[in-house]
Amino acid sequence: MSTPTRRTRRGLPLWLYLATLALIPQVGVVGLTTYLVRDQQSEVESARRAEQAVQALAQLDVARNGVEDEIVPALSSAVIADRALAELLGLPASVVDSVAEETRGGMQATRVTTDEALAALPSDLPGSASAGRAEQDLHVVRASLDAAQLPVEDVFFRYLDVANSLAQAQAQAADAASAEEIPATTLRAIQDVEIVTTLAQSSARMFPLFLASQLDAGDLSAGSRIAGQASLLAYQDAVRRMGDLSQPELAFAWQTAHVDPLMTSLDAMLAAQAEGTLSPLTPADLIALMERGAERDVLLTALVDGAMGSLEEHAAGDVRSARSALESTLQFGLGLVLLSIVAGAAVALRITRALGVLADRAGRVSEGSLVDVEVAGPREVRTVSAALRQTVRTLRRLQDQAAAVARGDLDDRLLDQPLPGPLGEVVHASVQQMVTSVRQREELQVALAHRATHDPLTELPNRAQAVAAVAGALHRAQRSGGTTGLLFVDLDGFKAVNDRFGHACGDAVLRATATRMLSAVRAGDTVCRLGGDEFVVLVEQVEDERELVLLAERLVAAVSRPVHIDGVDVRVGASIGVAVSRDGGTDTDVFFAEADTAAYRAKARGRGRAEVFDDDLRRQLSARAETEAAIAAGLAAGEMCLEYQPVHDVMHGGVTGFEALVRWHRPGVGAVPPDQFVPVAEASALICDIDRWVLHEATRQLAEWRRAAPPSAGGPAPTVAVNISGRHLAEPSVVSDVADALAASGLPPALLVIEVTETVLVSDPMAYEHLATLREMGVGIAIDDFGTGYTSIGQLRHMPVDTLKIDRSFIGSTDPGHEELVALMIRAAHTFGLTVVAEGVEEPEQLERLRAESCDSAQGYLLHRPLPAAEAGALIGAVPAGLSA
Repeated sequence: MSTPTRRTRRGLPLWLYLATLALIPQVGVVGLTTYLVRDQQSEVESARRAEQAVQALAQLDVARNGVEDEIVPALSSAVIADRALAELLGLPASVVDSVAEETRGGMQATRVTTDEALAALPSDLPGSASAGRAEQDLHVVRASLDAAQLPVEDVFFRYLDVANSLAQAQAQAADAASAEEIPATTLRAIQDVEIVTTLAQSSARMFPLFLASQLDAGDLSAGSRIAGQASLLAYQDAVRRMGDLSQPELAFAWQTAHVDPLMTSLDAMLAAQAEGTLSPLTPADLIALMERGAERDVLLTALVDGAMGSLEEHAAGDVRSARSALESTLQFGLGLVLLSIVAGAAVALRITRALGVLADRAGRVSEGSLVDVEVAGPREVRTVSAALRQTVRTLRRLQDQAAAVARGDLDDRLLDQPLPGPLGEVVHASVQQMVTSVRQREELQVALAHRATHDPLTELPNRAQAVAAVAGALHRAQRSGGTTGLLFVDLDGFKAVNDRFGHACGDAVLRATATRMLSAVRAGDTVCRLGGDEFVVLVEQVEDERELVLLAERLVAAVSRPVHIDGVDVRVGASIGVAVSRDGGTDTDVFFAEADTAAYRAKARGRGRAEVFDDDLRRQLSARAETEAAIAAGLAAGEMCLEYQPVHDVMHGGVTGFEALVRWHRPGVGAVPPDQFVPVAEASALICDIDRWVLHEATRQLAEWRRAAPPSAGGPAPTVAVNISGRHLAEPSVVSDVADALAASGLPPALLVIEVTETVLVSDPMAYEHLATLREMGVGIAIDDFGTGYTSIGQLRHMPVDTLKIDRSFIGSTDPGHEELVALMIRAAHTFGLTVVAEGVEEPEQLERLRAESCDSAQGYLLHRPLPAAEAGALIGAVPAGLSA
């Protein structure tokens, strides 16, 4: 299947369309997920950068604290290094040495802490430039301090510049962290770090200035005092800002530290120093105060560390939250994509599965398989499936109706059931028309079968059906051991009826005879017409041979009664031959021959009687069988030959053709007259063999004459006529026999004329069809012995005939009206476009009458007797004396 089927499979599959349709939202989902992931990634990066900034801020705070922690030891080291200042302050040498040693150790430890914090700072974070600059300045200050090249008053401010640079770097790191997309809690944690860091810075800066003020011997500048006052104000402001802390834990730690005695006592001392009410302290008090200041710095550093730790936790939490959000977004996006894919696949699978089943059913329906259609799937698919199911039901009903028509059940009530819809109405109407056509065809087939097996005139079974019926009866008798009888009925005086009253009357007599015979026979007996005026009656289950004789006598009596036609009583008689077969041991052809032979003896013994086939007739039939064998042997041995009787143009005298006549020269017997062996051959299949031989020999001879004496350009081309028996003409092989003879000789079909009798044309439909086929091949067809059969002149227009040959009985007859009848035949034939050949012309007067009636051609002893091939060929182009002007 392919067809329809390979073309309907072209194009893209449905799943591809559904996949494309599902891919569009998938692309959107993937795009949205990608956008969200990228946004979350940016948040993660932002949180990570904020975390790095916070970490840098913590490192910077450590470094700054370390620098600020170096201020006091640096000041102490500068003061101790200045012996004049130490003496001015009244510091004993032992104390100076002890403090110097302790100061160098503390300063060295502080420097290590500061250097480690500065070294840990990444170089690519905000504030790294300020931190680098502070680190360079710190190295310069330390070098100057270690070389005792830095004045005491410059120590604080030089260190303060370094601390300020680190504070600036801290501010830049804080700004960088705040600039990122971080939560408000983290921003507030950054602000808390700034507040606490400011407090620690102001505290760390204020204490060195306090020491400087206590060590002022009168030659220090007023800058230290002013800076101390400013530092106190900054410290007090930073203390007030501590109330803005956002983290409860940090605020609680500050409240605890703020009320600590260490903090309160130092704050009171620093305030008194700034107000000028504090008395100068002794070196011992200063050393103790320095220890307490270090403790206070530890306390504030703990606050800074707490704030910084909280900030780092917030920053790390922000990173974790951002990464968690990224993971959630990824999971959500992937889940959404997977869900979309699964949902799309499920929908597509359901749709494609439903449509696949529907397509499979539709394909099988298109191939003619009316399978069940399931109604499933989406609503639209169900709608189509339901429609296809209804279509299948309609097609099944149509199939059932067609099956009823096919099996010939035209009365099935299913054929009356309508089909739904306008198309169903048209299809049902077509089925009804088909039923009507089938019924008409069946009626026609019955009619054709009846015509093929029955005589059209009498409606009795014809010769073929009679042969089949006799063969069946003999077969049954052979099985049952019964006796079968066959009556051969030959009408007496029927030709006279035709000649006197016409063929219409003869046809009426035949119909009446058939009716009477059917009335006279027993129920179960079969009456058949063989053709012409010959009938047979088949009788089965015969108890006594006398029954057959009595039946024959009844038939003779019934047929012999007058037939009243158009006010005239017409009489015919019957001669009947009776043949008997016991146990079915007789051959069908032999059975017919026995009955025919008995009928022939009945005619010979006076007509109007019945004769039974007996031993005497059996001897005659045996002689006929011997003759048949001799004919077959003679045909094989080349004993047959042809003579050719010329056919002349009546008006101009030239030879227009030849009729081929078969002759038999039997060794030891001599020439056998045709009327002695031709009827015997016609009674068997030998006549077909003779016909085939005559066809080949006659066409070969004419072709040879044409090669020896080619016809002149434009001149007439002689034809050759061959008589074909009715038995041979009824055989399917007759057409191929004629074609083979023409092919073997190379003779054009138009130069061959097939002659048949009227009886053959009227009684055998197959012979009629074969003649029509031969005529279509170009072969000429002639009716031989016209007037002796049952063909009416009006039938000529419908017959496949080209030439009419008038029987010699009409040409040579002196009966009144025969001359007019011949003239009527000639005019009728010309009217129907036929040519006319007069047979048996033996007198000049006959020829003159034919010329006067415009007859086309003639043949007879007046012109030429049948001649051997050599003499006949010499006549081509010659004009016989009887035709000369």
